[in-house]
Amino acid sequence: MRVLVVANQKGGVGKTTTAINLGTALAAVGERVLLIDSDPQGNASTGLGIGRALRKHTLYDVLMGEKTLAEGVVKSSVPGLDVVPSDPDLSGVEMELAQEARRSYKLRDALDAVREAGTYSYVLIDCPPSLNLLTVNAMAAADAVLVPLQCEFFALEGLTQLMRTIDLVHTSLNPKLEIQGIVLTMFDRRNGLSAQVANDVRNHFGETVYQTVIPRNVRVSEAPSFGKPALVYDLKCAGSQAYLRLAREVVLRERARRKVAA
Repeated sequence: MRVLVVANQKGGVGKTTTAINLGTALAAVGERVLLIDSDPQGNASTGLGIGRALRKHTLYDVLMGEKTLAEGVVKSSVPGLDVVPSDPDLSGVEMELAQEARRSYKLRDALDAVREAGTYSYVLIDCPPSLNLLTVNAMAAADAVLVPLQCEFFALEGLTQLMRTIDLVHTSLNPKLEIQGIVLTMFDRRNGLSAQVANDVRNHFGETVYQTVIPRNVRVSEAPSFGKPALVYDLKCAGSQAYLRLAREVVLRERARRKVAA
């Protein structure tokens, strides 16, 4: 099982959209995927059609030790893709766990049983757009970080801050944490700045940046309002096809990593 945290401290970069559609695309190519919604806003849960009435147990219950992670799992409408939904109560987790031992490892401890069961090949964790206990828990539990990066100037400043955070977690909490890749999102070919930002990122981070670029796409933006991933809402649109290519690239990177490790 490979645990990937989808994170960026800057909001509006396509983080949740990437988590939903990458998870769907991985399931479409035969992987068993668990998506953990670690954002109190619960957009990943809503975007997969899991309404409030279906969220009997949530990540809040898991982190508070009231339920196991398996008890929080809800099946989505996408075959092969399960979800641990979010709850607004998650926003209070930091204060409630302030005095708890191993508060930064609550999610990792909960994932141990799932890892032993061997049910999933990938776990994706959608994080809130901030550095708080939820993000720290996700990174402490993860094998690697997948970074969605909007092709705009201010996104570069947020990326620098995120890299510092990843280094800090790597040093103090999770020495195996690495960067799985950076995916360029909301790319607009009509906008020269998008191309400039993409070139700057590729020049600085090299092969860490995925070849696949996610374009701005109306159909991708519409899909969450129908409670569907873009790949279910409109498989043929440019955004859906891009996420399928990204999923293949993620799988190929993982196979290459395992080959090197062996």
